[in-house]
Amino acid sequence: MTKTELINSIADKANCTKKDAASALEATLAAIEEALVNGDKVSITGFGTFEVRERGEKTCINPRTKETMVCPPSKAPAFKAGKALKEAVNK
Repeated sequence: MTKTELINSIADKANCTKKDAASALEATLAAIEEALVNGDKVSITGFGTFEVRERGEKTCINPRTKETMVCPPSKAPAFKAGKALKEAVNK
């Protein structure tokens, strides 16, 4: 499903215009992004949890040159599905 298809689905289910659905989706995504940037966790009951996970420094190998290099530590957004979402998908 693309973002446009998601907006169309929201508009149909919420009985609102596509413009309002797009605005609501953008606001939701912006709020989640802002919380993650600030280091907060976002929990949506029945759906899942968005969080930032720290990745430590590690040794990597460049596949082209076979040269060993050190990859610096980084942060990565992660999503963990909630129980209700897992059950819905597995039906």
